[in-house]
Amino acid sequence: MQEQLQNWYQLNKRNLPWRNTNDAYTIWLSEIILQQTRVEQGLPYFNNFLNAFATVNDFANADLNAILKLWQGLGYYSRARNMHATAIIIRDEHNGIFPNKYADLLKLKGIGPYTAAAIASFSNNEAQAVVDGNVYRVIARYAGIYTDTNSTEGKKEFTALANELLDKQNAALHNQAMMELGALVCKPQNPDCINCPINSTCYAYETKNQTQLPVKVKKIKTKTRFFNYAIIKHQNNIFLKQRGSKDIWQGLFEFPMIEADKLLNEAELLLALNKAGMVMNDKVPAIKWIGNDKHLLTHQTIYANFFEIICNTLPSLPAPYFMIDLNELKNFAIPRLLDKLISNDKLQQSLF
Repeated sequence: MQEQLQNWYQLNKRNLPWRNTNDAYTIWLSEIILQQTRVEQGLPYFNNFLNAFATVNDFANADLNAILKLWQGLGYYSRARNMHATAIIIRDEHNGIFPNKYADLLKLKGIGPYTAAAIASFSNNEAQAVVDGNVYRVIARYAGIYTDTNSTEGKKEFTALANELLDKQNAALHNQAMMELGALVCKPQNPDCINCPINSTCYAYETKNQTQLPVKVKKIKTKTRFFNYAIIKHQNNIFLKQRGSKDIWQGLFEFPMIEADKLLNEAELLLALNKAGMVMNDKVPAIKWIGNDKHLLTHQTIYANFFEIICNTLPSLPAPYFMIDLNELKNFAIPRLLDKLISNDKLQQSLF
């Protein structure tokens, strides 16, 4: 199985930049960026990050807002914050040398068993099986494993079997081959079983059970939230605040917002802003609804309303709100929900 898999990989692998190096920092960048992100989407981010921060010390010395700005659109912003924290630790406690051993990597913030195994394997050929979503799928089908991949029992079982199958002398090559097989051949839908290099010993192919495997029981509870945004303009200025901790989009910037149990209309929003200490000093503020959107996160569904408020008199907004020139907005990391709004060509002309 190992030989068939690796021969196939050598002939069919994609030419991806992080596969042409054993630099632990570069591999770390690619692994974190590609978590829950398709290669096609993640590749431009990887290139941008490597161009901006050529070394882990460059990453550590960067301003967090600059990192979040480059990360904008990928989601899961805690990953970017953890990366910055890890880079600082490596700069200060490891003399700027990125660890490449599994045990040492596990001690770093934001690096779990999967990422540690990937970095140790690809940079140091350490015999650690890399088990991502693609590998779960390959192993479940190949070995006929019906254990729930989301369960604690399943994670242990799949990791143990992945390490049994691992070619310990060629760990990096084997792990890359397993992941590539899942990405290109053993796909979630319509797997290309006929062209699979290990189909002769595959349980799912023999029993025609490809669609039943792997078993993944969803246990995610979603929360519905309603955000009402006000783009408050005075002359060529708007207002922002930085989102705090213990909620989504920590550290990102956003327009004044009222979270309510529903989407508000113009009158309701003005009243809510006033109760929150955001006072429009015009007798009759010019307010108009400019659109709405639905934004899906892993555990949350956000419905958003967007309003423009034009003030002739400088409004009174309490801290942590601050005023910026419209032209400065591009320098701030903002949630994807707001980025889609300001990137709209029609709204660009009227709003900005």
